Amino acid sequence: MDKSKRNFLVMAALAAGVSLTGTSAYAEGKSIAGIVFQQDQYMRGVQIGMEKATAESGDQLLSANSDSKLEKESQLIDTYIARGVDAIAVTPLSADASMTALKKARDAGVIVVTFGTTVNGDIAQASVTSSNTDIGIGTGKAAVEFLKELGGGEKVKIGTLAFKSLLPEQSDGRVNGFLSQVEDYVDVVSAQDAWLAEKAVAVASDMLTANPDIQVLYAANEGGTVGAVQAVKRAGLEGKVFVFGTDGSEQLANMLLDDDNVLQAVTAQQPLEVGRLAIDAAIKLIDGEEVEKDISVPVLPLQRIDPEGVNAFKEGLKALTN
Repeated sequence: MDKSKRNFLVMAALAAGVSLTGTSAYAEGKSIAGIVFQQDQYMRGVQIGMEKATAESGDQLLSANSDSKLEKESQLIDTYIARGVDAIAVTPLSADASMTALKKARDAGVIVVTFGTTVNGDIAQASVTSSNTDIGIGTGKAAVEFLKELGGGEKVKIGTLAFKSLLPEQSDGRVNGFLSQVEDYVDVVSAQDAWLAEKAVAVASDMLTANPDIQVLYAANEGGTVGAVQAVKRAGLEGKVFVFGTDGSEQLANMLLDDDNVLQAVTAQQPLEVGRLAIDAAIKLIDGEEVEKDISVPVLPLQRIDPEGVNAFKEGLKALTN
């Protein structure tokens, strides 16, 4: 490759937010792009899983974050096509709107693997996911006995924090999965969107102010769960309002172990495993091997009433990230 084209590609990568840190942009071995859409602990876990998998295989990973912006996602994919990567592993922002850019990648001979979410059509050659319905069901099952006791024969007023405006199918799967288990014991009095912690604190605080009879908040992702817990504590409602949530991280595990008794249960995904399996599928596809089209990663319920399980989860995180 001539020097001018090389410089152009490097500048394009930097402008699009592509990380070349720790790799040579023109090294030997397979080149795999990994695109997440936000920088929470779950997505960081996926990145760590991808980094570990490529380190073990001797291949290179180029990491980027679309920041939940379709235009940036498209720009990143275009940059990686120009870069000449062998594969793209991505969590698409939209089942429909992300199709055009990813189809362009496929047409250019780039392997496409999705994780967490996927796109319509036959564009993704493999998709690594945990069932969003199962994620909601896991927390719902953990909530049933708690809600029975809390309600004392009456339905408990609850509010939900979701991310429907960002990823409607994923959000609905989790919320509806949760409600499918607890519908006989709850009355949903407020349903709002808030998936980043800072925003979720404000939304949950307003929800509690407008609906002082709410006793339980359910959040459909990590940021919403963190924000809901913080809102309860800021309002001084420990022991009066309880939180059930989603995802698994050291922060959420610590909240389950905290003696404030606010967060009661979450259903964790396994982000490191998601990242590892996405890279593994990409490498096999590059090598012409067959892989399963739909690769399922089991979910993991974590509850306050099982501190040993929560501590084991924390230790597992440390072992995997060190």
